[in-house]
Amino acid sequence: MGIFILGSLAGIPSVPFTVFEWLIRVLPGRLVIFGLELTVSVLEGLGFNIKNTAKTAEQVLAISSLFLAGLVIGLLFFIIVKKVVKNGDSERVRRYGLLVGAVLGLFSAVITLIQAPPESIAGKVGAVIWVLGFFLLWGWGMARLYLFMAVPSRAAPEVSAAEVGPGAPPEGRPLEQIGADGRALVPAEAQALSRRRFLIQVGGLFATIVVVGAGVGQVLRAQASPEPRETVKAPIPFPNADSPVEPVTGTRPEYTAVADHYQIDINLTPPSVDATSWRLAISGLVAQPVSLMLDQIKADYRPMNQFVTLSCISNPLGGPLIGTTLWTGASFREVLAQTSPTSEAKYAQVESEDGFHESIDLAMVNDDPRIMLTYAWNGEPLPARHGFPLRVYIPDRYGMKQPKWIKSIELAAEPVSGYWVARDWDEKAEMNTTSVIDTVATDDLIMRGGRTFVPIGGIAHAGAKGISKLEVQVDDGPWEAAELRAPLSGLTWVVWRYEWPFAEGQHQFGVRAYDGQGRMQETEESPVFPSGATGIYRKQAEIPPVLGQ
Repeated sequence: MGIFILGSLAGIPSVPFTVFEWLIRVLPGRLVIFGLELTVSVLEGLGFNIKNTAKTAEQVLAISSLFLAGLVIGLLFFIIVKKVVKNGDSERVRRYGLLVGAVLGLFSAVITLIQAPPESIAGKVGAVIWVLGFFLLWGWGMARLYLFMAVPSRAAPEVSAAEVGPGAPPEGRPLEQIGADGRALVPAEAQALSRRRFLIQVGGLFATIVVVGAGVGQVLRAQASPEPRETVKAPIPFPNADSPVEPVTGTRPEYTAVADHYQIDINLTPPSVDATSWRLAISGLVAQPVSLMLDQIKADYRPMNQFVTLSCISNPLGGPLIGTTLWTGASFREVLAQTSPTSEAKYAQVESEDGFHESIDLAMVNDDPRIMLTYAWNGEPLPARHGFPLRVYIPDRYGMKQPKWIKSIELAAEPVSGYWVARDWDEKAEMNTTSVIDTVATDDLIMRGGRTFVPIGGIAHAGAKGISKLEVQVDDGPWEAAELRAPLSGLTWVVWRYEWPFAEGQHQFGVRAYDGQGRMQETEESPVFPSGATGIYRKQAEIPPVLGQ
């Protein structure tokens, strides 16, 4: 356990997390997608907010998977050693335990170096030593447990019949418990019990080393470098402050605090990037390759500020994996212009520190000045968990098309399937028009003209296409137009409100939106895979009769 904790504090990646991340990358895409969807479904079924618990669930799944693997390996160790090691040869048992630990340790060390390689030679050596030491400790402990619990000499003294005289059993032991070779026999029940106890002890040993080590390491690292508290207020005035339409009480905040913004990526822990040594390398089909420091990008290019709503393609209908904040960065096409791309260059191959990659059509970059290399959210440097030091923003695309932790851009003549596209997600990943009911505000009734109204509110989003109209349906009644609040920008969601004439009882409310071109959202339900969820969002609400009095 000490090895694992010290390794975590030294900055060496967590063994369960790195192995789990490696498996996610090498397993078939459909299998990974099935696991992701199952995790989300389970969390929703248990009533958890997937925005806040998805990453924790992945981490628990990683630790649990390694724990179960440890149990399986422990069982195989018990069975094999019991067959091949005779006469309680404790030295051979220890050697086998260390051998198992060494093999697993070397495998895990290689995966650790592949997944999150330390930058220095000393760091690489340290990673190998720590990871190998962890598994050698476990192998040694497993052998010790076997010798303590599973070797017959521990269960009963090995006494030959000759030592006590012909025909005389050892004191206190019936004759039928003496084998033909004169050694004491261990009942089958005792052997089975020892095997069960052995597995329990192996599991406990593994859980102690992995779970406690990982948990304490994570806590200590967090305490050593706590992230600053995020603010909710944007560093520039809201452009829609004068909009006459006010959000209904209970509608999600129009502007998302960075601390509350959803986080979905392919990592269990975010990459750690040193800003002083980081460089953005732009190469390939260019006349002038460049290597830019972060300060150069900030100083040499006019900063762009855009209010942006970003959504995850895995967001279920009405889910929380969506947020709006102020993005600041440099124009992608202006940065690329410095390199003088050749006429053969058609695509920008963007690579991230974590192995994520995506191809971006240069024609789209040149046609859309809103595409940018982002280095700040809410006026502050990108947090590590959200892509520090640099990430791409592409309007009207789900987050899966927008790499974070960018380290290089290579201009090429042909596209390469992006990380998630290669795993069968939609190649274009254009945001679907969606609308959501956040609240039926039965505690905030409106009295007007002698009538009572129930405020209903939520958000609608269509990527960069905007929202032109939104309608609400109550039960099987007609679709009625709602009021739209002016958005923060043409790239953000729209807050809407509808005041429904009060009627007591159980009611169902539905909502549908139309994009900026007047096209109604897709009403047929579809799952998140492969192109994002669609369908009409509906919400049940009970209107007590007392409210109308």
